[in-house]
Amino acid sequence: MLSVLALPAFTDNYIWLIHNQRVALVVDPGEHQPVTRVVDQLGLELLAILSTHHHADHVGGNQTLHQRYGCAIYGPATEVIPALTHPLADNDRISFPELELSFDIIGTPGHTLGHISYYGAGYLFCGDTLFGCGCGRLFEGSAGQMHRSLSRLAQLPDDTLVCCAHEYTLGNILFAKSVDSGNPDLLLRERADRNRRELGVPTLPSTLELEKATNPFLRCHQASLAQAAQALSGHKPMTEVDVFAALRSGKDHFRT
Repeated sequence: MLSVLALPAFTDNYIWLIHNQRVALVVDPGEHQPVTRVVDQLGLELLAILSTHHHADHVGGNQTLHQRYGCAIYGPATEVIPALTHPLADNDRISFPELELSFDIIGTPGHTLGHISYYGAGYLFCGDTLFGCGCGRLFEGSAGQMHRSLSRLAQLPDDTLVCCAHEYTLGNILFAKSVDSGNPDLLLRERADRNRRELGVPTLPSTLELEKATNPFLRCHQASLAQAAQALSGHKPMTEVDVFAALRSGKDHFRT
């Protein structure tokens, strides 16, 4: 039976640890200490690191973990990933028989140009593409690329567990309320997620069903979000990408 743990790192990162009491994988270890602490405490064999993109707060622990445990390192072929041993591309599939686990690789450019996500066993490890009630900034890619990436993720089953790499949910909800204030699901989510944070519990994983009901960046087809996008940009959006671009720019400049 698989266990999936969110290991806090830095101020708001999560490193995801997947294990079956014997062997483990980790996703996006920006620093090595949270991983070594749990792996050694539980007596696990670290098989591999799954990297979604090249930013330091996601790969900073790769080299030390690789040297300490001899683990394989998977990541996007088109980005510079420290200690990379297994370069990956869109539509690849990787398997870990020791965990009876396989992942489909989904190319999700936008935050970075080579960003990838891992989907398997009902879990989506999506790095900085899809967040709880939000999405990643466009550091390298375009609005069109990110919109296509999110649209691909939205096609996964509704019960998919969304394991992103940052605890940004409450801040994202505040922005979502500013553009989608009439959404009752969003208000229910805010109450539930505030309760979780008050208890010191992560708001993640969420479900794709919840994201599609509350995340404005997955709701660009809604007329209410098109109206909000027009108010933000001063221009009538002609496409869903236009809506997305206006919302993303609005989030970039949003102040609580």
